[in-house]
Amino acid sequence: MTNIDLNCDLGESFGNYSLGNDAAIMPFITSANIACGFHAGDPLVMQATIRLAKQHGVAIGAHPGWPDLQGFGRREMSIGPAEAEALVLYQIGALAAFAKAQGVELRHVKPHGALYNQAATDADLAEAVARAVKRFSVDLILVGLAGSGLLDAGRAIGLRVAGEAFPDRGYNPDGTLMSRKLPGALLTDPQEVAENALRLAREGIRFGERVVIPDTLCLHGDHPHSVENASLVHRALFS
Repeated sequence: MTNIDLNCDLGESFGNYSLGNDAAIMPFITSANIACGFHAGDPLVMQATIRLAKQHGVAIGAHPGWPDLQGFGRREMSIGPAEAEALVLYQIGALAAFAKAQGVELRHVKPHGALYNQAATDADLAEAVARAVKRFSVDLILVGLAGSGLLDAGRAIGLRVAGEAFPDRGYNPDGTLMSRKLPGALLTDPQEVAENALRLAREGIRFGERVVIPDTLCLHGDHPHSVENASLVHRALFS
């Protein structure tokens, strides 16, 4: 049994009111990162995903990404800090409107895809993301890669932060995520994913001589075995 949070990136479909696997995954997680329409999702999907999370008592957070529907937000973009800050603030506000209409509040913000990875190492971008979160509410938790510069930027301006690790992804020796283009970047065996989740929760991630214990673990909703991953990871962590 662990006290770690288990999150999943959800609401990444378009006009699909059944929400695909999201409904099957939701009972196994404790927080959901909901796409805000820039890399995936649309108003109806955002609304439905919030409703689903509320039914299961799952905390919700905004999952803002680059404006890149064709690339699912996974293509790097060169956007200045002022524009990036506005893009993130805009997306938080959009999801918050739907949440407020259903009587729930946002708990956290977690960038998506390339925005997430770029902000982990680009100090100017990290500060822009952190500023956007704080401008909306200093009570929001900024979620980012455990041990990354994004979390440092959040702490520096007084935000609460949560370091994240990925049971279904491979890591480089320096503690960063492997490129999805490389073999082994995506763990495909659900049992291996569950074992990795337990190891990450107990042993953390090594960055040279430093070990970081994550606050939250993320499962990808677009993984080919997403539902089985969620079920087995939940059992491993909370049984």
